[in-house]
Amino acid sequence: MTKTYQKFRSRIGTLAIFVLFGYSVLFIRLFQIQVLNSDQYQEAIVDQAQRKQILNANRGNIYDRKNRPLTRNVIHYNLTAKPRLVEKKLQLANAISKRTGKDKDKYLKKLNSKKEYVFLERDLQRQTLGALETEIYKGFNIERKYRRYYPNEHIASQLIGYTNVDNEGISGLEKDFDDYLTGESGWVIKTRGWKGTYQKKGGSPYQDPINGNNIKLTIDVDYQSIIQEELEKRQLETSAKAAIGVIMNPQTGEVLALASTPSFNNNRYSKSAVDDINSHRIRAITDQFEPGSTFKIVAAVAALIDEKIKVNDEFDCENGVYPYYDIVVKDHEKYQHLNFSQIIKHSSNIGVIKAMELVGPNSLFKTARDLGFGTTTNISLSGELSGKLHPIKNWSRVSLGQISMGYEVGVTAMQLATAYCAIANGGYVVTPKIIRQIVNNKNEIIYKESPEIVRKIGNQKVSGQIINMLRSVVSEEGGTGNKAIIKGWDVAGKTGTAKKVTNGKYSNDKYISNFVGFLPASNPQLLGVVILDEPRKPFHWGSEGAAVAFSRIMKRIINLDDAIIPPKVAPKKHKSIIDGVDIANQSLINKKGSIPQLSTKKIHYKKVIMPDIRGYSMRKAMVSLLDKGLKYKINGSGMVSWQAPEPGKLIAAGTTCVVHLK
Repeated sequence: MTKTYQKFRSRIGTLAIFVLFGYSVLFIRLFQIQVLNSDQYQEAIVDQAQRKQILNANRGNIYDRKNRPLTRNVIHYNLTAKPRLVEKKLQLANAISKRTGKDKDKYLKKLNSKKEYVFLERDLQRQTLGALETEIYKGFNIERKYRRYYPNEHIASQLIGYTNVDNEGISGLEKDFDDYLTGESGWVIKTRGWKGTYQKKGGSPYQDPINGNNIKLTIDVDYQSIIQEELEKRQLETSAKAAIGVIMNPQTGEVLALASTPSFNNNRYSKSAVDDINSHRIRAITDQFEPGSTFKIVAAVAALIDEKIKVNDEFDCENGVYPYYDIVVKDHEKYQHLNFSQIIKHSSNIGVIKAMELVGPNSLFKTARDLGFGTTTNISLSGELSGKLHPIKNWSRVSLGQISMGYEVGVTAMQLATAYCAIANGGYVVTPKIIRQIVNNKNEIIYKESPEIVRKIGNQKVSGQIINMLRSVVSEEGGTGNKAIIKGWDVAGKTGTAKKVTNGKYSNDKYISNFVGFLPASNPQLLGVVILDEPRKPFHWGSEGAAVAFSRIMKRIINLDDAIIPPKVAPKKHKSIIDGVDIANQSLINKKGSIPQLSTKKIHYKKVIMPDIRGYSMRKAMVSLLDKGLKYKINGSGMVSWQAPEPGKLIAAGTTCVVHLK
């Protein structure tokens, strides 16, 4: 060993020990990183180099029966941040302020908060983002979302409902069928590039989102628009508190329109005043009321099914005043003797009570239950009330009479519509349907509502007798429903007027005006219920308030929809009118074939008034002209835009009219 080595030996040994120790520490650390804690550090690397982006699924849409959209999904963007991670807060606040036009201090306040996560802006359009979409700020994120939009605004707003800011259904069908409408989100792994932006590369793992299912309703948006417009109009005209309307196909139970006013715009549901929150509910199933005379249909069915009363059986109606136990029953007119059919036609309270005294409480109660009163209709909507129908053991001695008149019971508009459907379709109680079908993103039907018969009531003979009674109600010969007459159509229906209960007593100034009708009576295709809540007098009468709205609604629908087939009219013999004498009557023609001396005056031809057919469909226009004995020449297609001769002009029967469609 050299003297130099011996001189530095201790130092070299110490240095070697330190080197070996250092390598040992590095080896242990490397073993810890690569073996013991490899998963933890691998996750950290992935977090820095990759990002899992959620791919939001589209919410399913809702359509009417003709596939017209009642909802849409609109893309929007939310600006979010994690304040503790944001480094350039002032710069970010200025950038957002520049795009939105709002004060930067608003954003600085949020960025300086102690919260873990904040929303800087919601519901921004892409054009508003501009260059902000390409800029990178640590802790700042732009979220692409879908927002619900309702293209028809207030039309069917209670029925459709609405979603919250997270696109979750919280009202109406949006809530009831949220599980069907909500899709399943997907995801994609994006890798960080050299510029710091995240990009999807080929081969990166991903999972496609599954969009929500689409719902097709039985509702017709045209019918819905008409009924809402007419209900709003009638509510204003009568100063009513609210109005409710239902239109159904009585043969299938399909609900074609379901409305109540006042309504609201479900694009701005959160801006509804607190006092207007009641306008959000579906009143046709959530509001019950005492119907009055429209409930007399129960008494009529009970009487005829048991055959204890015949249509022509007469009853003394006591000249309009009848002491019934401890109450006095009055009719709106002074009637003496009426048969059972006339009792329904004139809506005599006294007559129906006397009839039910013969029928008895058991039959009346059973018939009411069989027609669906006192129980839900099982329509596919939440919040439906079962109404009120007390068991017989809880009846007082006047309950038989009160219930037969439509008091001491609570019904919903949907129950009333369903009960009258059973009359219109020959005695079959059907479950009302609001959903036609639900279709997934592969266009496969996963849910469908078909006509469902709950039970059979009576027989065809009983239904026919009652329909004839309801026809007489809507007639010009003294029927209470004559304001529901639609010229050229055979309408059957019943009016109802009932006092409301206030503070436990029947009010003398608050009423329910209601009307139920269907057409054509010979083959019912449309059934409608109209209810006015607290209209002013004289519109509190069912004949003056609700019946008018029913007529307006149905007139517009039958003029709009060619699928509604008018009643068949027996062909008329061709007649030439000579001084009012029908020369088709051969007994008035002598053997020589000449007109007898009775008619030697100058011949004149029948005159008719040219009807107003503007706005009619081609078929409706043709029917209207033929009913007047007029010929026609039609040009174009669509709806009638103008006509010649002009409406109201007196012209000769057989004149050819020119009709232009557009």
